[in-house]
Amino acid sequence: MERPTVAVTMGDPAGVGPEVVVGAYSTMVDAANPLVVGDADVIRAAVEIRDSDLAVAAVESVADATFDPGTVPVLDLDAVDAESLERGVVREAYGEASLEYVERAIELATAGDVDAIATAPINKQATRLAGSEYAGHTGMLADYTDTDDYAMMLVEDSLVVTHVSTHVSLSEACNRVSTRRVRATIDVTHEGLRDLGVEDPTIAVAGLNPHASDGGLLGTEEASDIRPAVEAARADGLDVHGPESPDTVFAQAAGGAYDCVVAMYHDQGHIPIKMLGFASDDAVSGVNVTIGLPIVRTSVDHGTAFDIAGEGVASEASMVDAVELAARIARNRAARDDALESDSEPNPSGAR
Repeated sequence: MERPTVAVTMGDPAGVGPEVVVGAYSTMVDAANPLVVGDADVIRAAVEIRDSDLAVAAVESVADATFDPGTVPVLDLDAVDAESLERGVVREAYGEASLEYVERAIELATAGDVDAIATAPINKQATRLAGSEYAGHTGMLADYTDTDDYAMMLVEDSLVVTHVSTHVSLSEACNRVSTRRVRATIDVTHEGLRDLGVEDPTIAVAGLNPHASDGGLLGTEEASDIRPAVEAARADGLDVHGPESPDTVFAQAAGGAYDCVVAMYHDQGHIPIKMLGFASDDAVSGVNVTIGLPIVRTSVDHGTAFDIAGEGVASEASMVDAVELAARIARNRAARDDALESDSEPNPSGAR
């Protein structure tokens, strides 16, 4: 699988998604066969906004698409009227369209028509107006693929972070720290790192409380919920450490001590990742990976950026990274499947 086919969803039509897809296309076509799932007319408008020389080809199926650096193939769902599109605003119709793009991409991936999905950002307010109960892509992907144990993984150069919980209130996040949830996150993190090509990963698990409770002086969750999960994972042969002090473990991981940190909640993991991402030369270059799914899904690590939508200035760096990482994971999974199939084939000679 030298060039996996990646379904790239356009995101909210009123945001920067179409622009970053257009900006990224000529680069990401080097790593994959990227098929945009969205509205061809909106992508054509984004080509003009970016002052690009790209052509746009509307297609009805994956089989109809051809992939070359000069033409963007779009699986055209015709969900939005490009001429009346209002950029930078929340609209129910735009939320409905962005959900439709994701649903179609999931259908393609589960059917095996594409090898991976990379998503541009959607707007949660718009999708809620459209009737969605999901806080973002992750829960939707899990439900549509009947996945119980999954997690959000953020990848930013030298730092990789996964999360026990994400888009819930801080009080709810604390309530979700349980031995079962922490252990499940460790397990999907281990498999997610193998998808990235790390065969024997070393994983650090952050504490919930300051200084990982400092021996019980600052809380009890480390002793009652987190440490038992770490010990159980270690007993099963995983190289897992913790609970580690949250104020130091991310810097240690960025320095190479660990391949990944399991964070207990959204901001605990997102803040160090975004500090690195926004400080880099390629602004907002991190990638969001949903691990634990039977399909490959990556995403940009930024929002719809309504304040700059239509200006043609949004960075495409995260979109490029998302497609390249999706292709890499798809290739790694295919190689592992091939190896397992080869190992399971009977040996006609009877040799060992």
